[in-house]
Amino acid sequence: MNGRPPARSLILGAGLLVVMSCSAWSGPAAVESQSVGTAPPVRAERTTAARHVDRALLMSDVRTLASPSFEGRRSGTVGAFKAREWIVRQFAAIGLAPGNGAGFTQPFTVAPRDVRGASRGAPSGGQYQPANIVGRVAGSNARATTIVISAHYDHVGVQNGIIHPGADDNASGVAALLAVARHFVMSRPRHPMLFAALDAEESGQHGAKALIASDLLPRGRTGLNINLDMVSRSDSNQIYAAGPYYSPWQKPILEDVQTRASVTILFGHDRPGKADGGLEDWTHSSDHGPFHDAGVPFVYFGVEDHRDYHKPTDTADRIDPRFFGDVADMIVEAVRAFDARAN
Repeated sequence: MNGRPPARSLILGAGLLVVMSCSAWSGPAAVESQSVGTAPPVRAERTTAARHVDRALLMSDVRTLASPSFEGRRSGTVGAFKAREWIVRQFAAIGLAPGNGAGFTQPFTVAPRDVRGASRGAPSGGQYQPANIVGRVAGSNARATTIVISAHYDHVGVQNGIIHPGADDNASGVAALLAVARHFVMSRPRHPMLFAALDAEESGQHGAKALIASDLLPRGRTGLNINLDMVSRSDSNQIYAAGPYYSPWQKPILEDVQTRASVTILFGHDRPGKADGGLEDWTHSSDHGPFHDAGVPFVYFGVEDHRDYHKPTDTADRIDPRFFGDVADMIVEAVRAFDARAN
């Protein structure tokens, strides 16, 4: 994730954004009226938790992406290129269809003046052109809108000679995305689904902007973005689902998901701080931001910052496999619920 304190700020990329209709979904993207206060957890009577994910494989994927051979996956570097090749192989092995009909990669260009944050001073294309990895699963309803599941695979790379592995940020999101893809390749969804491992998030969400500006998304037929960024660590067994403030129809769906989840889903981080009990507004903190600016409803799953955020200590051995597995199961269940209940 980019832009968390002190760098979290509103990122506007209007030149790359194309407004997409969400009228086919269960409700308008209207602002929900909520009182000031801390974001409450989703409260619902729980039943047996849903289990969908191979947890050993989930952790294996994180360890691979956070391994020294990928050198922190800084966009444009050898390490990021190696990660890209590995993800392409996973997409093919899972059985996803290539996103563009000919292959899984979507190269794009980032101008040096547009590079910011962790990658400032080292343009993304310095060694390798940045590229998204995009795969598809066909839906059983040809008239349904597309659900985009996204997670960025880049991180901050090597700084002062030290590798920053980025296990939680965001090897965890990519591993969860692969788990969701495995599920829906085996269990065909109603909605067409596009799986996007995005590049250059840390330097300005350029991969998301490039995807939205491309012809890989059907114009006016993108109904929802589910973005995964930092989903593997929480001492309190909690994860946020940001987005229902803008799209209140999402809330009852997530409340229902809570009844089949072992982790506590919290709402919040999607409103101005004064309206959200002082919580930071994460609306533009990751790749769901450009989708929001394009008029596409989003649900962003992510945990609060922890002491290893953007540090060399963000390693796979600090992930709690139980919590991460429970989150991945919940995410799969959430995607299933949105697929079943959205128009």
